Amino acid sequence: MSDFPDVPVSDVSDDTTFLDIREQDEWDLGHAPQAVHIPMSELSDRVGELSSFRDADGPLLVTCKSGGRVARVLPWLADQGFEVANLEGGMTAWHEAGRPMEAKNGTPTVA
Repeated sequence: MSDFPDVPVSDVSDDTTFLDIREQDEWDLGHAPQAVHIPMSELSDRVGELSSFRDADGPLLVTCKSGGRVARVLPWLADQGFEVANLEGGMTAWHEAGRPMEAKNGTPTVA
């Protein structure tokens, strides 16, 4: 992701809102409580829901499981006028760092 900054999990405060682009089944297994969920497959139709992030102080932080999908989405979001960054290591790194997570079944995991 050389064109976009990588933000380490350790640099993200527990109240930082970020975009999680994983699919619904992945989200249900475990997600950060403050994340906004728009699956990558729905992003082009739902990008308007992110308008409040356009003028935010700092970049819109984007995550998936480990970064592969984010690499494809960041250039597109930048073309839409967003300042963007990657959550380094994705939700896998978030979970491994013991950061807050919620899950549909009550036991968060990242599959």
